[in-house]
Formats: sequence, C-alpha cells, structure tokens
Amino acid sequence: MKIALAEKGVAYESRLPDLLAGSDPDFVATNPRAEVPSLVDGDVAVFDSTIILEYIEDRWPKPALLPSSPADRARVRMIEEVCDTYYEPINWAGFEVRVFQRATGELADRLLARASEQVAGVNAYLDRQLGKRSYFNGDQFGWGDLATVPYVQAAAMTGNAPAAGSALESWLDRVRSRPSVAAVFQAATDSLAAFDMLPQLISSGQFVREYRDHRLEWMMRSGGIEIVLEGMMKKNIRFSHELK
Repeated sequence: MKIALAEKGVAYESRLPDLLAGSDPDFVATNPRAEVPSLVDGDVAVFDSTIILEYIEDRWPKPALLPSSPADRARVRMIEEVCDTYYEPINWAGFEVRVFQRATGELADRLLARASEQVAGVNAYLDRQLGKRSYFNGDQFGWGDLATVPYVQAAAMTGNAPAAGSALESWLDRVRSRPSVAAVFQAATDSLAAFDMLPQLISSGQFVREYRDHRLEWMMRSGGIEIVLEGMMKKNIRFSHELK
C-alpha cells in the first residue's frame, strides 16, 4: 500500500493503531478485522491489502500500476494472491517463532525448517513467473512487483533469500533499490526496535495476535497445533472478530 502511494506521488500520513489486546475502537471502525492495514481517504475507509490496492488504482489512476492487457492484469493479480495467501503466512509464522517466541527448542527448529522449505518452493514458483522479464509487470515496475517484494525481502532477511544466480535474486536487488521500496523498507527496519517487549506482552496477554485464514492453516498443517491450543488457553491469540 505505501509503495503504491509513493509510486503515484500521493502524500500520506502513517499511523500505528493501539492494538494491544485487539483494542483501539477508532481503528476497528475503519477495519472490522482490527488488523493492519487500513486506508482512510477522507470519509472513505478501506481494509484488506488487495482491496486497498484496487482502491488506490481506481482513485489515482496515473501512473498505472496494472499492466494494460486483461491477461497480464490477471497474471499479476494471481501472483499477488499467491503472495498474500501463501507467502505471507510463512513469513508471519517465522515472526511468531523468532520474534514472539511462540516456540523454542526442537519445535521451533522444526517449524522454521518447514518454513525454509516452503520459501524455497514459493521462490522457485516466483522465479518461473518472472522468467526473462525485468519486472513481474513486464518492462516496468508495478502491481506485481510491489505486491511481491515485501515477502521476498522479509524471507531474505531471515536467511531464506532467493537462489543464488536466479532471476528472482537479480530482481530483488533491482527492486529494493527503488526509492519507493527503499523508503518503506527503511521505515520498517526502524520500527523493529519497538518489538523488544512484544514477547513479554504476548505472554501476559496484553498483545493478542490474530490467527485467521491462511495463517491458522499454516500452523495447523506445518506442525504448530500446540501453539494454537496454548494460545487459545492463554488467550493471547484471537480469531476474526464477530461482527455486531
């Protein structure tokens, strides 16, 4: 979302909601999931990363981030779907183990090993999708690239970089030096310092992580069922909010 806005030259203010124990009623009013991201544009509030990208493209159509042909538009949207529903949960689970210390010892090693195997697989898939193109969009940076680079970069930062010599490796080097991408990545790096106390906050139940959709699926199928059960017992995980 931030990369898309920067590419279109749209000024924005970034705010981090108070999500301790899933609170912050003002944020929940913009997003019933109580989970970032959410975009507020005047009286319009939009949630879900894909829908936000669609809104940005409709609201500020120039420069276009989607390719011109229907087939290429569908192709980059499918790439985004893979990243959003398959790649993201892998990286998210790595955070649960490494940063939030949901698992230690043998269980942590096993879960991280499964994540590494899965990253290798999805990176190979993305490498095939990229082919000989300079960008996932084709000759120009766009939707397919900004929807992919956060996940490939996050995996690379935890030791699961694209295969050496691959097209995906060259693409990552090229894209992360782009000003819009570099600025977002730097801001994300700067914010990591605020994560120091999160393991203690999670253990105490003051910070509750949402286990929904593909994230829950990852834990269940990759051997993390005891993490889910323990989190439910300690009430430091949650599922999607019920609408009222």
